Amino acid sequence: MEDLPEALVTEILKRITRISDLNSLSLVSKQLYKIEGNQRGAIRVGSGLGTATEALTSLCARFTNLRKLEIDYSGWIPEHGNQLDNKGLFVFSSHCSSLIDLTLSFCSYIDDSGLGCLARCKKLVSLRLNSVPKITSIGLFSVAVGCISLSALHLIDCEKIDSLEWLEYLGMDGSLEELVVKNCKGINHHDLLKFGSGWMKLQKFEFERKRERHDHYIGYDFYDPSYDAHSTDIYDFSCESLKDLRLAHIKTWPEIGLRVVLGKCKALENLWLEYVYALNDNDMIALFRSCSNLKSISVGLNLQRYCSEDGYCETRTSFTDNSIYALALNYPMLQIVDLKFTGCSRDWPSEIGFTKKGFLALIQSCPIRVLVLNTANFFDDEGMKALSSSPHLETLELILCHAVTDAGMRFIAHTPCLSNLTLRACHNVTDVGMAELGRAHKLGSLVIEYCGEVSLQAAQGVAKSVHYSEDFPDSLMKAIGLGA
Repeated sequence: MEDLPEALVTEILKRITRISDLNSLSLVSKQLYKIEGNQRGAIRVGSGLGTATEALTSLCARFTNLRKLEIDYSGWIPEHGNQLDNKGLFVFSSHCSSLIDLTLSFCSYIDDSGLGCLARCKKLVSLRLNSVPKITSIGLFSVAVGCISLSALHLIDCEKIDSLEWLEYLGMDGSLEELVVKNCKGINHHDLLKFGSGWMKLQKFEFERKRERHDHYIGYDFYDPSYDAHSTDIYDFSCESLKDLRLAHIKTWPEIGLRVVLGKCKALENLWLEYVYALNDNDMIALFRSCSNLKSISVGLNLQRYCSEDGYCETRTSFTDNSIYALALNYPMLQIVDLKFTGCSRDWPSEIGFTKKGFLALIQSCPIRVLVLNTANFFDDEGMKALSSSPHLETLELILCHAVTDAGMRFIAHTPCLSNLTLRACHNVTDVGMAELGRAHKLGSLVIEYCGEVSLQAAQGVAKSVHYSEDFPDSLMKAIGLGA
């Protein structure tokens, strides 16, 4: 190895991706140690860093071309030693001139003065702050001013960030392409409209407030389903570059807030709406009229109370067949559909706002490859029969879909391209249904969780890969919205 040209050794090391292998190789010789250090572009450190400041200084000296750094103190306790503090962040920002991507997670010793040191990192493109409790808007403003190349900013569980001068500055600068704000209680969805002209360049936007226990239950407000937040364009900005949009656990009544964004997305490809209160058909139709590139939609719906102008009130989920038909008509590229319903009764008809007819029109009009239905009581064996003729469906996941039985398994077994099937808490599917699937010999993957009438013996051999669980697993908790 010592006789090989340095360029050849460098090329060999580039082809080794496992960190443990690179660490082992660096111990073989001084030449490998030097070359591996020069080419290592990313490291992740945390509680095992030892004396944090000195250790990070040593790491920066060795990895001179470091471009990506993640510092994660999740699970940290005082017995693990001191965390990286402001001084350490100053040392690091002084030495890592090539840094473009930085993540700080659970760093409780860093405050605004430390974060301000990042203004030295002129090449910094992406910054993620996850549970950094001492950071306020002051430190964030220093980053906004100093990091002139910043294009991606993630703020998660940063509860002291409130005033929005940093957001207004970034909006005027117009350099951000990705903005994620989750569980920052000092920032509400109405505030984010202050981003102004910054929306023009933004390609990915996520906003989620901290989920409260009452989020899954009926609110006490009365929403007018004819209310149209897009009837007058009171916000003069555009989201023409936005491709990924996620809104979760926000209340849009009586404020218009972020609901107005839905009518301004011309390039949108992926949409997630999870428990967004008071949205209605007008919001969805405004979205569908503004773009035609949607490929993926994920919607979590709970019960809300809607009242019409003539005084008639009903309790149901958002969106009716008007939305579903508009979706079916406007999106010839729609490939992924994920629908979750919370608080609705098991039996159909129920409080779900659209009908089986509307849903069947959707799956028959769009080239859906992935379909996930959670507590969809309108979906039964007739729906499975309709799916069986879908030429594109590859993945189907059903959660708490009690109207699907063994007959549905017989239908779905003949779906031309179906390869992956997941059933969670579907208690009306039995071993007979598994036999129907097994005779088709099509499935590559089968997941069975908490389906009381399906045995392990019946599930085995139905697909090339089988995962089976009798218990109520963590994956099901998350699927029904009860997990972290």
